[in-house]
Amino acid sequence: MSGTKVLALPVLGRHNVNAYLLLGRRPVIVDAGIPGAAQRIHDQVVRYGVDPADVALIVLTHGHIDHFGSAAELRRMIGAPVAGHVADLVSYRTGRVREPYLPTGPFGRALAMNKALHASVETVEPDVHLTGELDLSDYGIDGRIMPTPGHTAGSVSVLTATGDLVAGDLVSGSFMGLIPGKPANPPFHDDPQRNLASLRTMLALKPTALHVGHGGPLAPDAVARWVVREQHRLDKLQANGRLVRRPHDDEQSTVDHPTIH
Repeated sequence: MSGTKVLALPVLGRHNVNAYLLLGRRPVIVDAGIPGAAQRIHDQVVRYGVDPADVALIVLTHGHIDHFGSAAELRRMIGAPVAGHVADLVSYRTGRVREPYLPTGPFGRALAMNKALHASVETVEPDVHLTGELDLSDYGIDGRIMPTPGHTAGSVSVLTATGDLVAGDLVSGSFMGLIPGKPANPPFHDDPQRNLASLRTMLALKPTALHVGHGGPLAPDAVARWVVREQHRLDKLQANGRLVRRPHDDEQSTVDHPTIH
């Protein structure tokens, strides 16, 4: 079994927004960053000594524009197919995030006022429609794509055979990674409890490190301790009727969307 290297491809700031390059028998890119990031991703891949034409797949972890904003352009530039989960197809096909954003706290409430987050980006139709786990061996990586819903309905993560978890926005570095090594929520979650359940499922698989969309790598033990605290916080919000989530597509109820305090 060959190992897989996980290399960060920062697309905004030092690690404020990351894509990732997985190096196995063939390279795979995870996420496509903000609009206009395709050239930066391409150039970083080249600096790692990889021919972008060799990239086997572009995996989108979810339908937020800081993760799929340059997907269509990157596909044209390097010629690799795009994989995305069917539950986020509306976002990929419209170029718009499913709104309203549901903030996880004060930072998210402030960020939701940023007009750039509400803009339309170039649409992308995934070539590979994910519905469950996908073994990546055919794409040159010893690992698998795994559904991790909660941040969005179609969120996925990539777990390599050597234990690296490329987790998208399943968890984040604190303040978009400005505080190294400290786990936190990303600014938004469609369903915080469901997301936390997905994170627990991934931690149960004993990853060696979590590589996140915002910030540097996170240690599993630190994330596990944070999960306990976060579950307590969510349970209190839910008990007080203040925990907001977006209904799943198979639910018929409608909800108002007040802010999580």
